[in-house]
Amino acid sequence: MKRLILFLVFIGFTVQGQTTMKTDLPYYEIPEYPDAFTAGTVAARMLDGLGFRYYWATDGLRDEDLKFKPNGDARTTAETIEHIYGLSKIIVNATLKKSNSGENEDSSMSFDDKRKLTLENIKTAADILRNSDDISQFKLVFGEREFPFWNNINGSIEDAVWHCGQIVSFRRSSGNPYNSKASVFTGKVRER
Repeated sequence: MKRLILFLVFIGFTVQGQTTMKTDLPYYEIPEYPDAFTAGTVAARMLDGLGFRYYWATDGLRDEDLKFKPNGDARTTAETIEHIYGLSKIIVNATLKKSNSGENEDSSMSFDDKRKLTLENIKTAADILRNSDDISQFKLVFGEREFPFWNNINGSIEDAVWHCGQIVSFRRSSGNPYNSKASVFTGKVRER
């Protein structure tokens, strides 16, 4: 009887832990899509797709995964995550109408903190875009230079998507495959 009670308590904590995991970070699943197609809702949906891909590409990475690189000329997975974090700051800074300093003061952050901030940056930017009538106001600013939002799409956003694919490839190579239940087509996690 004691074993049954301990087993039930363990299952209860496991289920509670999984439920908490789903809600602690954005993009466990993609939010429902809006009714209207606008520049803002489409750009936000692109970021939602990036957030979902990044969430699952980085979920459950181990130390050996973070250290993995396919050859001497490539970045490690941890370095790729650092790069995506930097891209997420560029993306969110455009929507917050802030300049990009180019300084990387966050290199000592833990993987978990970087992952969380990256997801939060993506979510913040998506929420701002989703509620915007004019996304042309969200320029990329680097010192004295300004670039239109177009450069954010083909630059920072698509570059981050590209690198999410690298993380998935790297983690497969290091023996820790991507969760196949996470469907990038539906933006949901399949039960089976």
